[in-house]
This record gives sequence, structure tokens and C-alpha cells, in this order.
Amino acid sequence: MFERVPPCRLLKSPIVFWIVLGVISWQGVSGADLSAEERVYTNGWAIHVNGGIEEAKEVAKAHGFEKVEPIGTLEGYYHLEHPSHPSRSRRSAEDRTDQLRQHRHVTWVEQQHEKVREKRGFYHDRMVARGIVPRFKDPLWDAQWYLDDKRKDTDLDIHVIPVWKKGISGKGVVVTILDDGIEHNHTDLIKNYDPNASWDVNDGDNDPFPRYDPTNENKHGTRCAGEVAAEANNTKCGVGVAFNARIGGVRMLDGRVTDKVEAESLSLNPQYIDIYSASWGPSDDGATVEGPGTLATAAFLNGIQKGRGGLGSIFVWASGNGGRHGDSCNCDGYTDSIYTLSISSASDHGESPWYSESCSSTLATTFSSGAHGEKRIVTTDLHNTCTERHTGTSASAPLAAGIFALALEVNPKLTWRDMQHIVVHTSNHLPLKHDQDWSKNGIDLMVNRKFGFGLLVAEKIVDMANPATYVTVPEKRFCRGQINQDAKVFKWDKPLTIQLPATGCSGTGDEIRYLEHVQLMVSLDYVRRGDLVIYLTSPMGTKSCLLSPRKEDSSNEGFSKWPFMTTHSWGEDPRGTWTLEIKDLGDNKANHGTLREWQLILHGTKDKPAHQQK
Repeated sequence: MFERVPPCRLLKSPIVFWIVLGVISWQGVSGADLSAEERVYTNGWAIHVNGGIEEAKEVAKAHGFEKVEPIGTLEGYYHLEHPSHPSRSRRSAEDRTDQLRQHRHVTWVEQQHEKVREKRGFYHDRMVARGIVPRFKDPLWDAQWYLDDKRKDTDLDIHVIPVWKKGISGKGVVVTILDDGIEHNHTDLIKNYDPNASWDVNDGDNDPFPRYDPTNENKHGTRCAGEVAAEANNTKCGVGVAFNARIGGVRMLDGRVTDKVEAESLSLNPQYIDIYSASWGPSDDGATVEGPGTLATAAFLNGIQKGRGGLGSIFVWASGNGGRHGDSCNCDGYTDSIYTLSISSASDHGESPWYSESCSSTLATTFSSGAHGEKRIVTTDLHNTCTERHTGTSASAPLAAGIFALALEVNPKLTWRDMQHIVVHTSNHLPLKHDQDWSKNGIDLMVNRKFGFGLLVAEKIVDMANPATYVTVPEKRFCRGQINQDAKVFKWDKPLTIQLPATGCSGTGDEIRYLEHVQLMVSLDYVRRGDLVIYLTSPMGTKSCLLSPRKEDSSNEGFSKWPFMTTHSWGEDPRGTWTLEIKDLGDNKANHGTLREWQLILHGTKDKPAHQQK
């Protein structure tokens, strides 16, 4: 009988238990939990063609499709609609899909289906009016504790005031909120609103103004925008972190969300927009496993490869609000992506909130709401009003986006990977040190499955980004290990442990000596997926929890080529033996399953980054 251990306690230990549900770059991996019977299909098809729009029109004409449109800025991808097919149907039209697939110009095709996407905020709202004389003229400035913590014996703010004192406020940087719209005539946003960074994907026009309804359902994007770029000293609401940045909005959540909708949003104007902030994702119900589809994955790749003139778009993502359901953000392919900066939350007492999720892909943390009665976030609200009750990891991601805008003002040449390195090496764990999950990785970086590498510190980030001293990280390498398909059976009382030797692709053009992200792509079957815990331990002894048990997840579908990701071995040497362990921490002794395929994938550099040498 093996020892029953608590799930996912992160540690650095010579004893290595490991399971890896590997992670690839999200190419061709949707991991959607909805079965074909549960999906709602549209009358739209996405195709990829060899050629341009004329070839796409030829395909459409040959098979009775109409309304041929490019999908965002993605090269070769087009959307077609069939006039005689219902706009919503429980049944897929495989015959039409097959017809398109067989056309000589078509290299890929997929009928679009609706996706469940949840905004990551909590609580219903009420306005609070306060008459305080603040440092700024904005009436709610004194309620912005996370920008300037005036309490004694605490250090729980983002340390942005020293940055502002240097005259750095986001000038020249463009941030776009991907959400349910932006009330761009709001008097705290109108000065910084940028129509060139905005679009209404839901209605297909250039005005992302939110749709009003009696419950103010579409307030989310306007709230997130105010956190980033609310105007300072205008006697309205509060102050944005980057109060001179340009702010745009994409209206894409107030309607049917498909892979096409997400791709159009993620690929909007990538040579103009610097930072995309997203505070939404698949359902945080503790049972869903879902990630970007083919089109959204292509949009991420397009952004990091071509965005900002090749420097790479910055994608900021809220890590998830499924804490009350015991959810794991590693089952969310957007936060689990190597292309996003996944941001978690801490309360005004420096604690992990009840709604926050834990996982090894979280990079860092900013502030948000905590338990009932604890402080929340001040920002703009619908109908030209203000709120002090913005909540959830929804509120954390825009704060991070604002901080990154400050860094880009100082150094516009930062790449998407530079930003991640800077975050890793400047985040501060000390205000959160009482949490028991902190551990040092192999190069003495403190890391935690709840908080990543710690709290974002605006002053440190901006100082490190200084172009006079900062050296761009070396070229990224990508080292794929062997695909293992030697099926391994495991049971409730017989956990699975596998050792994975790794050379870091030594002696090849893909050699890695200094890690960034580590992925494990895994396919497995299991009677009850939610009972599983998966660990991956590095050769330097850092143990990452890739999957924690999820009590709400009773699926027997397992995982199919799911890319689990960890940041916890950042900076380590990957050479040596990695250990994968899969255990069942449930109560059903009859549970059993099979690990069918696994692959270790390393991301990093051959040369040591300059900042790591200091």
C-alpha cells in the first residue's frame, strides 16, 4: 500500500515523484470537454487555403458557401457561411466539412461551434460615494490601496508611485481589453481611448461600445479598462496604473463565442497594439478541460512571432476563479500557454483568495478582492459611474497589463520573452511569505503554485527594463523529447512513476542549458479524471504539481495530447533525469487507467541570460 499524500504540495526534494501530462505549443490541441453531442454548431466554417482570398472564394463558390472573410490578421485563414444551413444546430454537418476538406486548395477545415466563456469577476455591485481629499484629485484615489498602501506594518501595493515620480505613466503604449466592450465615452476613459486598438467582433463593426441591459451584465470590459488607463487628476473615479497609456477594447464576449471570434480578437492590429489583456476563459467549474482551438492558437503564434514588428505581442491572462470548485488553472489552455503571462490574485491581507486557482503555469500575482468585507478594486463602471467593488482574477490581469505598459514606455524594444524574464526575476514573495507552499527552485528562485514567483513590483520591473542596462534574452530554443507510446497501466493502489532522461538536446541546434517553460504532453484514460494528481520533478529537484485533484471532475475521458506546463524550473539546467508521477488521491479503490502517450518538451536558451549572471 502506498502512502496517501496531500495533493500538490510544492517542494524541492531529492525524492522525486512525477507525472507528466505533457504540453506542446497548443498546435492542434483544443482539449475541449464538450462532446460532439453537447456542442452547438453554427453555419460558419473556418478554412486554411494555400493562396489568398481569391482561392478562398473559389472554394466557397464550388460548394455553395457565401460571405468569405479573412479571420483577423491570420495569413491563409478564412471564414465561410452556408446560407441554407441553420445558424444554430446540435448536429454537425460532416458532409459539408468533408466537401471542403477534399478541395485542392484547402489544407484544414473546421465547422465552428459555440464556446462557453466566463468573465473572471465576482459579486454583484453597488456604488460607493466617498468624499476624500487624496494625493490625486480623483475622489476614489484613497480607496486604491493596491497603488499606495498607507497602512502601518504592511507593504501590500504594486510600488508604482516611484515609477510615476520618474514621469513614467504608459505614454506611447497601447493596451487592448478583450472582453464585452468598453464604454469609451466614459469621462475617465475618453481621453485615452484609442479607436485603432478597438473593434466589435460580435457585431462586426468598429464600435465596441457595450450593450446596456437592466443588470449591467456588460460592465466587465469597462471595469478592466479603467484599471489600466483611467485618467489621473480629472476629479473622476480613480487613477489607472498606466494613466497615460492608450486604451482600446474588443467586444467579443457579448454574443456567440467561437474559435473564429477568439482568433479575430487575439490578432487585432498586432503591429499597433502592444498588450492584450484577457480576464475570461473556459468555465471555472472544476470539471472543464479546454484550451484554444486551431484558429486561436494560430493567433497566439502570429502575435508572438510577428506582433510589434517581430518583438512579440504581450498576452496577459487572468488565471481563473474556480477555487471554490477546486479547479486547476493547468486545465485551462489559455493560462497554461507558454505565450501568456498568467496572473493570479492576492487579497489586501496578502492571502490567496477563496476563488483563486493553483497551478504550476501561473507566472506572478497582483492584487484583487479577498473574502467578504475585505478591500476590492476601484475602477470605472457603466453609465459614466465608478465602483469600488471590482473583484476576482479579472481585476488582477489588467493591473499587470498596466505595469507592463510602464515597462514598455521605458523600453519599447522588450520582446515577449523579455517581459516574462523580467517578471520572473523581479517578483517579490516576501509580502506573501506566510503561505506554506513557497519553495526555492534549482537556482534559488522562490516559487509557489498559488502565486507564481510572487507579487509584481512596478518599480523593480521598470528599473530592470532600463534599456541602458537591460540585455535582451538569448535566442529561444525548443527541445522536444521522445514521444513515448509504451502504454502504462496504473490503479488506485498502484501509482505510476516514470523516469525521463533528458540531454537538453545537447550538441544540436536546439540545445538548452537554461530553462524557461517546461511542457509535458500527455494522453491518458482514467475512470475518474478528477481523482488524479500529477507531479513532474526536474533534475535539480524542483517538484511541480501539474494537476491537482478536482472533486467536481467525474469525467472518464482522461486527457488527449494535453499540454501541461510549469514555470517552476525557470533558469534551471534541464539535463539529467526528470521524474513523472501519477497518483489517484480519491476514495474509489476500483479506479484504474492507462497512460498512453507522453512527451517532455523544453523551452529555454543555450546561453545564460545576462540578468541571470548577476
